[in-house]
Amino acid sequence: MTRNIDIVIPDLSGKLAVVTGGSDGIGFVVAHRLARAGAEVIMPVRNPAKGEKAAGLIRDRVPGAKISTRPLDLASLESVAALTDRLREEGRPIGILINNAGVMTPPSHQVTKDGFELQFGTNHLGHFALTLGLLPLLREGRARVTHQTSVAARSGAINWDDLNWERGYDVRKAYSQSKIAVGLFARELDARSAAAGWGITSNLSHPGVSPTNLLSAQPGMGRQKDTGAVRVIRALSRMGLLLGTPDTAALPALLAATGPDAQGGLFYGPSGPGNLGGPPAQQELWPPLRDMDEARRVWEASEQLIGMKSPA
Repeated sequence: MTRNIDIVIPDLSGKLAVVTGGSDGIGFVVAHRLARAGAEVIMPVRNPAKGEKAAGLIRDRVPGAKISTRPLDLASLESVAALTDRLREEGRPIGILINNAGVMTPPSHQVTKDGFELQFGTNHLGHFALTLGLLPLLREGRARVTHQTSVAARSGAINWDDLNWERGYDVRKAYSQSKIAVGLFARELDARSAAAGWGITSNLSHPGVSPTNLLSAQPGMGRQKDTGAVRVIRALSRMGLLLGTPDTAALPALLAATGPDAQGGLFYGPSGPGNLGGPPAQQELWPPLRDMDEARRVWEASEQLIGMKSPA
C-alpha cells in the first residue's frame, strides 16, 4: 500500500529552506517534513491567512519548529521582486529551494499580471524570476534547488512560435509546455552553476498523481467546482490503487532536495507502474527534457520575457 512508503530525511539543523506552494497539498507535506528534520522553513504564499494556518499546523505537529510565511504571487513579477528584495535584505544564505507551487488547466485562456499565459507565467516564469532573484543567497548557501515538474512533461514541446498561446489555445498543451520549461530550466541552472562555479546543485522531481488542489475548485481562477478527474483521483488514492497520496507524492522532491546521494541535473519521481505512485527513485529523463540546446533557449527566452539577466 502506498501509505507505507517513506524515506529517511537527514538532519537539516542550521539550514534555511524556502518552499513555494507550502500552504496545502504536496508543498505542505514538504514544508512539514523539512521542519521536522530541523530546517528553518520559509513558505512564500499568495494567501496570507491560509499560509499562517498551515504554518500553525506545522508548529503544532513539530514543537519548536522554525517556520514563517512571506507574501508571494508567482503570477506577478512585482510580487516576486518584492520577496527576493526582502530576503536579500535579510541576508541569510539559503540551503534548500523547492519550486513546488503551480496552477493547472484554468477553464479559459488567462494571463498573469504581466500578460503571460497563466500556466507558463506562474509555473515557470514566476519561479525563474524567484530563483534568479535569490541567486546570491543560493550561492552563499551552496543550495540544492529542486524544481517540481509533472507527468504532463512526459510528452509535448515548447510552443516557440507562440509562447503565450495567443492563437489556438490548448490548455493541456500549455500546461505541458509550462512543466517542460520547468524541467529544462532545472537542467540549465545546474549546467551554468557547474560551469561558473556557483556552488548550486539543481535537479528536478515529479510527484506522480495524487489528490491535490490542482484540479479542485478554484474560484479565483474561474473553476467553481471540483473536476471529475480529481474526484476519481481521490477515490483511487483512498483505495491505495496505483496512485499516491499527498504524503507519498511529496517524497520525490524531498529525496531530490535532501537525499545524500541526490545529484544535480538528475530526475526523481515515483517508481511504481506508470510512475504514477510508489517509492521515490531516480528516473530517466523524459524526451522533452533531454535537449540542452532547448534548455539554453528556454533560459535565454525567459530572461528576455521577464527583463532580468543572470550572471554570466
